[in-house]
Amino acid sequence: MYLTDRIEAVHGPVLVLSAAYPEVASGADAEISAGVMSVARDANLLAAALTALAGEWDCRCLYALDRSKSAAARLVRDTGCSPASAAALIGRARKLRIMPRVTEAFATGELPADKVDLLCRANIAAREALFRRDEVFLVSEAKKLHFQDLRQFVTYWCGAADDAAAEDRASRDFAGRYLNVSETTEGQIDVQGRLDPVRGAVFANELHRIEQQLFEEDWAAAKAVWGEDMKLEHLARTPGQRRADALIIMATRSSAVVPGSTPAAPLFTVHLGEGSFAKMCELASGTVVTPGQITPWLSEAEIERIVFGPKSRVLDLGRKQRLFRGGVRRAIEIRDRYCTSDGCRVPAHLCEVDHIIEWCAGGETVVENGRLRCGVHNRQRPGRTDRPPDAEP
Repeated sequence: MYLTDRIEAVHGPVLVLSAAYPEVASGADAEISAGVMSVARDANLLAAALTALAGEWDCRCLYALDRSKSAAARLVRDTGCSPASAAALIGRARKLRIMPRVTEAFATGELPADKVDLLCRANIAAREALFRRDEVFLVSEAKKLHFQDLRQFVTYWCGAADDAAAEDRASRDFAGRYLNVSETTEGQIDVQGRLDPVRGAVFANELHRIEQQLFEEDWAAAKAVWGEDMKLEHLARTPGQRRADALIIMATRSSAVVPGSTPAAPLFTVHLGEGSFAKMCELASGTVVTPGQITPWLSEAEIERIVFGPKSRVLDLGRKQRLFRGGVRRAIEIRDRYCTSDGCRVPAHLCEVDHIIEWCAGGETVVENGRLRCGVHNRQRPGRTDRPPDAEP
């Protein structure tokens, strides 16, 4: 079958599916759910096919047949996509010429475009030889990991591949910090900025803590009025409004800070275990940091160590330099990282710790019998078991 015939064979069903758009509202629940997953998987396969076509089109300079100055410029003009999207497509196609294993997994639908792009960004010229050496390993991990976990994994790989480059990036992150506060024509204050990971975590953690307090206040007020019929839209403020109010509270408290009080400090976690990444440094939130980013904070930060054995079993939980509370919970947070309900990505600090064997059934409050659950999944309590996952049968 000629290439044109293959493209036409795909084009017809796509038009049929597009024409069915008005019928979606009348579809059954099961049909819509299955349709979302099926079309999403097909979209990944189409993205791989488009990348392959665009790569050959770019390689042969076919875009220049109408005197376009670049492949990206031709795409922007003829398809109406954004320059960023066009550049991303062409950049991905060029990178994949030297990434055969990634290309293969992309073409078979085992890797979606977002994961492919993440691996492409890691394969810079300085790491090209190392990426070629580790490509099979990286693709294998990429197939198994959620996107957020893969991003962290790739960050560690990049740091291990080029320690100097990792520290350079950390220095650029710090040098690139900024905050702009400007007045609009209507007299409003517009705030925009960027912080490096460590200082950003100090800011974000405190902002979230106050925002959560405001949410609880709004929830209680709405509950008092609406009772069991209360819905999220009954809350007095949107999440964005609560964050704005939390920022004002932070500023107000700063002006009235008690002399000698202890300021917020970041928590660094050092993982010690087996495998290629036996020693890792990250914030309590899971954000990867380099040893150079930790050094300036050693006199005021809180530091803990976690030693892992096989099957992610916690062998030792070290104490922080200052005060450490809730050691069992902390060990579970670092082990699980997110809500353990399948596909849920609520981060550890927003989760509850659930007994696998229920307390009323004799379950102990120990690391092996605990797991992270977000509020929703903890209340649903799915997948109860009569023994911890690593227990002997």
